[in-house]
Amino acid sequence: MASNHKLSAARPVSRGGIGLAGRPASGIRPPSGNIRVATGMPPGTARPGSRGGAIGTGGVLSSQIKVADRPVTQQGLSGMKTGIKGPQRQILDKSYYLGLLRSKISELTSEMNKLQKEIEMYNQENSVYLSYEKRAEILAIEIKEFQGQLADYNMLVDKLNTNTEMEEVMNDYNMLKAQNDRETQSMDIIFTERQAKEKQIRSVEEDIEQEKQAADDIIKNMPPEKQVKYIEMKTTNEKLLQELDTLQQQLDLLNIKKESLEAEIAPSQVKQEAVLLYEKLYELESHRDQMTAEDKSMGSPMEERERLLKQVKEDNQEIASMERQLTDIKEKINQFNEEIRQLDMDLEEHQGEMNQKYKELKKREENMDSFIETFEETKNQEVERKAQLEASVVALLEHSSRNINRMRQISSITNQELKIMQDDLNFKSTEMQKSQSTARNLTSDSQRLQLDLQKMELLESKMTEEQHSLKNKIKQMITDLETFNDLPALKSSGEEKKKKLHQEKTVLSTRRNAFKKIMEKLNIEYETLKTQLQENETHSQLTNLERKWQHHEQNNFVMKE
Repeated sequence: MASNHKLSAARPVSRGGIGLAGRPASGIRPPSGNIRVATGMPPGTARPGSRGGAIGTGGVLSSQIKVADRPVTQQGLSGMKTGIKGPQRQILDKSYYLGLLRSKISELTSEMNKLQKEIEMYNQENSVYLSYEKRAEILAIEIKEFQGQLADYNMLVDKLNTNTEMEEVMNDYNMLKAQNDRETQSMDIIFTERQAKEKQIRSVEEDIEQEKQAADDIIKNMPPEKQVKYIEMKTTNEKLLQELDTLQQQLDLLNIKKESLEAEIAPSQVKQEAVLLYEKLYELESHRDQMTAEDKSMGSPMEERERLLKQVKEDNQEIASMERQLTDIKEKINQFNEEIRQLDMDLEEHQGEMNQKYKELKKREENMDSFIETFEETKNQEVERKAQLEASVVALLEHSSRNINRMRQISSITNQELKIMQDDLNFKSTEMQKSQSTARNLTSDSQRLQLDLQKMELLESKMTEEQHSLKNKIKQMITDLETFNDLPALKSSGEEKKKKLHQEKTVLSTRRNAFKKIMEKLNIEYETLKTQLQENETHSQLTNLERKWQHHEQNNFVMKE
């Protein structure tokens, strides 16, 4: 710790020398005060300075002492300063931290000033960019107008070069005007339709929102069990919708594949025939599977009999229920007729809502009349069906009785008769197999012959087409021969064509020369206008502004990025 020392006596200093703590070697003694010393030096010890300003060494006095800067004396010597090298500050007091804070505050203020200047520069650039953008929009509109005028002038030059008359130009103008009017009318109609559709969409969306709110209210008022069931059904519905979407996508892919395969098959007739045969084969296989399933489902005669009896009973019950419904409907018809009479009586007094009810009842009456008219037909159909079922029941009963009789006869047959019957059965089965093989061969031969016949028909059609084409060619060649046999007529027509072409050539050459002169004049005018435009200050300013605008756009894009 530094201690304060009060100097009691003056230090002897030689002339021109410097004493302790940077005191000047003059006769002036500074006022005594507190001096902060870096070491624990005892009071009352003062070291005399030598002539050359050297400081003696020895004991405690040899330690280094740091004293604060003294004020400037009369001779203009400032206080002694510590060197840069050597030991740094050992004690970090309040003044040290205040100096650090001041340096940091000055750095922060300088940085804030820099940022403020950059912000002001960016604001100026932004304002300039906005002004340039507005000016660019105005110039773009002017460029569009000038482009339209240039297109009009180019079209006018084309019309003048092609020597078109004023009437044609006016006709074109009228046609374009009528077309524009039609397009404007159609645009107005489309706009009104769009507004109407948007209104409809809004109303539908509002209705949907109301329905959703009503559905949410209903769901909230539902008991928890029903809510859970509703959530489960909702999840299943979403899953089914997703499956439906996937299946729809698969169906679309299959349809695309089918279309591509049909496009591949279309040019070749053999592939089309193969496809037809495959379809027939698929139908026959499905029919075969259906027949086998029916054979498997067929039970014993008693089971079939019971099944048919049950079906007949069910049909009778349905007919009875339909008759009851018919009587109920007749009663309702009578009631409606009475209501209609009452409504007819009250119709003269009450019109409005009663008319709607009357119309509804009228519609119901028409529906009932149509049902009554068709009832006889439906009844006859049901009666016919019942008769068919009864006939089938009778036939099945007869078949079952025959089978029972055969079983009884089989039980009374001896072994020899049974062997004879088995031999007959084997012989008949072999004959049946042979007949089936012959039938198959005949069907294959018939199919082959049908294919040959189709091919022959195709060849015949091709031959007839070729015959017609050859006849047409012969006729054309005969007419050409007739024309080519008349050589003087051909020569005269050729000379006439030659003269016409020479005349057209001369006319076109004169027009070409005239156009060349016009083009030279226009090029000269273009060059003069180009030079005037380059010399014009506004054009140069505009080009410079465009370049600056592009540069600012690039900078803006970079800043945005």
